[in-house]
Amino acid sequence: MMGFSALWRRNQRLFFKDKGMFFSSMITPIILLVLYATFLANVYKDAFLSGFPKEMSVDAKLIDAAVGGQLISSLLAVSCVTVAFCSNLLMINDRANGTFRDLTVTPVKRSTLAFAYYAASAASTLIITLTASVVGLGYLATKGWYLSAADVAELFAAVILLTLFGTALSSCIHFFLSTAGQASAVGTIISAGYGFICGAYMPISSFSKGLQKVLSCLPGTYGTSLLRNLLMRGTLNEMEKVGLPKAAVDELAKTVDCSPEFFGHAVSTGAMFIILAGSVVLFTGLFVVMNIATKHRK
Repeated sequence: MMGFSALWRRNQRLFFKDKGMFFSSMITPIILLVLYATFLANVYKDAFLSGFPKEMSVDAKLIDAAVGGQLISSLLAVSCVTVAFCSNLLMINDRANGTFRDLTVTPVKRSTLAFAYYAASAASTLIITLTASVVGLGYLATKGWYLSAADVAELFAAVILLTLFGTALSSCIHFFLSTAGQASAVGTIISAGYGFICGAYMPISSFSKGLQKVLSCLPGTYGTSLLRNLLMRGTLNEMEKVGLPKAAVDELAKTVDCSPEFFGHAVSTGAMFIILAGSVVLFTGLFVVMNIATKHRK
């Protein structure tokens, strides 16, 4: 335990000491928020309005709240994973400069070393994603607030789970990398592609049926849908309360992936929490096992 504690503190200090690594991680949510609010807000707003009959008057505050919920859920869904790939670069830097090799000849177990990297990366990423969540809620409050205390509590729980998933996934992928160039290439691919395959940039419902079935097998899909449910649930309920047709509200929820399906079976928010938690356990365990197996092979 002492070895783990010392390694964790060392990894944390190096992360915050490396200004390039820290600011590149911190700036990602800010850039996404600016891009989403600037370029996608009007697109989402027009899409929502088109879902209701033209002769029907819809409160602008409700539409703004729905747009804000979709924007913030997209931002957090992407940030929880892509920021983890940035904060987890320390492991690759240690491999590149030989520090990792020096650490493996100490009495510290490889499993402890692996978990120290994972825990330090998770802690660093959580600082950024939880901060982004607070900023996102502040942005949502300026557009229209329909969240309950339970919604906010579940939102933070979902952000923590998705961040742990992103950290575990990045740890497994980074395990096979040994240079900064490789890490940069993988980071670019993840940053460019993850938002699409998880439904953050474009709703999964807009894809072909075959692609929807493929993407329904990925944990990230349910991470995005879970955040979207929690941030838009209050707004959708308010729409029904003010008299908007339930069929139109349900169709709107389905359009933005609030009602995902797994091969024809509806997936509840509780099931999404379980899927994310199971994915965290699976990828974290896989990362530790890979480190142990490497030691035995050597």
